[in-house]
Amino acid sequence: MRQSGILMHITSLPGRYGVGTLGREAYGFVDFLERSGQSVWQLLPLTPTGYGDSPYQSCSAFAGNPYLIDIPSLVEAGLLTAEEPEMYAWGDDPEQVDFGLLYENRFALLKKAFDRFADHRALDAFCRKHADWLPDFALFMALKDKFSGSPWYSWDAPLKYRDPDALWEVRKELERPIRFYCFLQYLFYTQWEALRSYAHGKGIRFLGDVPIYVPLDSVEVWCSPELFQLDSQRNPRAVAGCPPDAFTEDGQLWGNPLYRWETHKKDGYHWWLRRLGFAMGLYDMVRLDHFRGFEAYWSVPYGDATAKNGKWEKGPGMDFFDTVKKKLPQLELIAEDLGLLTQDVFDLRDGAGLPGMRVLEFAFDSREPSIYLPHTYIQNTVCYTGTHDNMPLRQWLDTAPEATLTYAREYMRLSEGEGLVQGVIRTALGSVSKLCVIPMQDWLELGEKARMNFPGTMGKNWTWRTLPGSFSEGLADRIKAMTVLYGRCENKEY
Repeated sequence: MRQSGILMHITSLPGRYGVGTLGREAYGFVDFLERSGQSVWQLLPLTPTGYGDSPYQSCSAFAGNPYLIDIPSLVEAGLLTAEEPEMYAWGDDPEQVDFGLLYENRFALLKKAFDRFADHRALDAFCRKHADWLPDFALFMALKDKFSGSPWYSWDAPLKYRDPDALWEVRKELERPIRFYCFLQYLFYTQWEALRSYAHGKGIRFLGDVPIYVPLDSVEVWCSPELFQLDSQRNPRAVAGCPPDAFTEDGQLWGNPLYRWETHKKDGYHWWLRRLGFAMGLYDMVRLDHFRGFEAYWSVPYGDATAKNGKWEKGPGMDFFDTVKKKLPQLELIAEDLGLLTQDVFDLRDGAGLPGMRVLEFAFDSREPSIYLPHTYIQNTVCYTGTHDNMPLRQWLDTAPEATLTYAREYMRLSEGEGLVQGVIRTALGSVSKLCVIPMQDWLELGEKARMNFPGTMGKNWTWRTLPGSFSEGLADRIKAMTVLYGRCENKEY
């Protein structure tokens, strides 16, 4: 069946205490999706935010983001008093997340809740259930606190290289901080499972996101250096990025360590199967970030200041996806097949049977033919007006070159009477793609201030939030009417 959904990260929800959470506003958004006739809620990664506050640079591939823990729920449970959350500053702008204040204040508040927590039987059961990743993660975080946030590769040699005796000693020394970080994960996953169960009851499925890479300063690289292209001193031999193109003269230097794919292949891709299997239990569908890196990846010499001197190296290819399909047959994957693509990338995507992404904002560059024009789509695709890395439609329509806009207006039959933004959304919903996802910014017709991320830049990314009252009944009815019109909603009653 044809479906549609909305892209809206949880941090962007309204509410008190500085950031959107898994609390009342998230449940309200599920209700909004149901009323709007939507069946999919697409999220950005739920892992802890890392360098530059990016959810794509997380210290863990398995942990949940403590910023998303709902504070009022802890008050209701008696773990915090009603006054304690009011004692901290959370920011003055309700439309922007202040990650600096969150970092300073959120953990101090959560430690008060930990001091009052008494249900250790439930926490112990949670720790046993997640024993394959949680002990290392909690130790990693406790050690980062001990060493004032410094990366693992700067720690004392016995800890950097995970000497068993040193780990034994430090686990005894840091027993309570380790328990605290286990507690935070217990809170996150308890609240997440409750929200997911509620959403399923309303017919809403979650489309999650798995970044292809993890950062160097992550528990995965610390614990499994043999899986990454590191030297004997644990320094990267090469790092990830993107080659130069028409938009970035120097390319993009991401800096993530690259995988030793031959090592992954020898053990049957065990680490990746754990990661994707965990994601399958967390979400209902998974968008696999930077899909082209599984066919070939841009390898940049470690220490280079730009990505210009990189080179293409072959990825794991079809062998990887054959293994995933065999071991995780129920996993629903979507390929994030954007960027510099070749026929080999298309062949890998199609050989794996994965739907790719089609982004309308990419369709109308008059310089070259485009696979993003809707008349070229097939059903096994996911159509977007834009993604979290693009301008909101309002900004795009205000700033795109005149030739691009002329082409777009003619192709999509845009008019001021209908509204230009609504015309682009109409085109997306009317496409043949089996799933259409519209960013919430576009339904709200917001501009530059609501952009989620500007790739290659630092500061002020990932901060956008909606205001209370944004998800009105009138907007929900308007979204549902268009969803019904284009056959993407089973319930046609208003």
